[in-house]
Amino acid sequence: MVTDQQVRRLMSLIPKVETLALAASKAGMDVKTARKYRDLEQLPSELYRPRTWRTREDPFGEVWDEVTQKLELIPGLQAKTLFQDLQRRYPGRFSDGQLRTLQRRIKTWRALDGPPKEVFFPQNHHPGKLGQSDFTHMDGLGITIHHQPFRHLIYHFVLPFSNWKTGSVCYSESFESLSEGLQTALWKLGCVPDAHQTDRLTAAVQNLVGRKTFTGRYEALLRHYGLEGRMIQASSPHENGDVEQRHYRFKQAADQALLLHGSRDFDSVGAYTSFLNQLFCQLNAGRQERLAAELKVMRPLPASRLDTCRRLRVRVGPSSTIRVAHNVYSVHSRLIGEQVQVLLAADHLEV
Repeated sequence: MVTDQQVRRLMSLIPKVETLALAASKAGMDVKTARKYRDLEQLPSELYRPRTWRTREDPFGEVWDEVTQKLELIPGLQAKTLFQDLQRRYPGRFSDGQLRTLQRRIKTWRALDGPPKEVFFPQNHHPGKLGQSDFTHMDGLGITIHHQPFRHLIYHFVLPFSNWKTGSVCYSESFESLSEGLQTALWKLGCVPDAHQTDRLTAAVQNLVGRKTFTGRYEALLRHYGLEGRMIQASSPHENGDVEQRHYRFKQAADQALLLHGSRDFDSVGAYTSFLNQLFCQLNAGRQERLAAELKVMRPLPASRLDTCRRLRVRVGPSSTIRVAHNVYSVHSRLIGEQVQVLLAADHLEV
């Protein structure tokens, strides 16, 4: 195949040599080809016309309407899922080797006729500058403890530069869960970044007009670790995009790890926590080089952790119950009418 470079060389040689054959030989082409390009005075790239016809029959032509109907109804369907559905409904009609053809067709359909994609603007992250965190619900993975549904969340902490991550089990988006999760993440990391960013968690952010940006307890937590507090703008979850994307990646990895584990049931919360810690270690294994760059510029930890528990005084009602953090708990009837002190932690309370 003749290239533009060969034709340019041919054109430069024609005035300098005695014959066209000699110029063609030096340009590395046949004399007939050289005569063609000399007369046309165009490069091969200028003569190229893309093919608009098919060279073979479209194997998905008769079922393409069915495929597009499913894609319009459920845009997130993967080509492999649709291909397996076609193989199931039309036995023997589609071979495994035709999957790539369907993937290309669906890719083209999404570009021309599919739903619009979310637009992201690139963010430049610098080592040791920022940590992001958020809570994510884990109900979709079907975790059970002793065959009983285990409803919980993961407090998820990420360093956007290196994508190092860790997380801890919790049961609500309370300040106690935020404080315990953030401090556990920082002590696992062994250092402190310059700033910590969250979405507009009520446990950390004053969302009422005219009030301070952060709650007093969260500001105290930031001061203890020397962290600059940042938050996203209202209705702008993409600003916490790194940790939001890591939620998806982490749950996907957890689902695959559970398949390899062979069961979604665990003997105890401790066993499940060990499983998650091992998963985080595996996910972080390939990020050590960039993490090392972050650790070099981060600040050291303070001398001790901050107490994450909250102390309250509540009165026991006539029904022998107390109300703490919008939940009702029963206590011994001897305490009816008495005031009791409650030590409220992220996952338990002591009376």
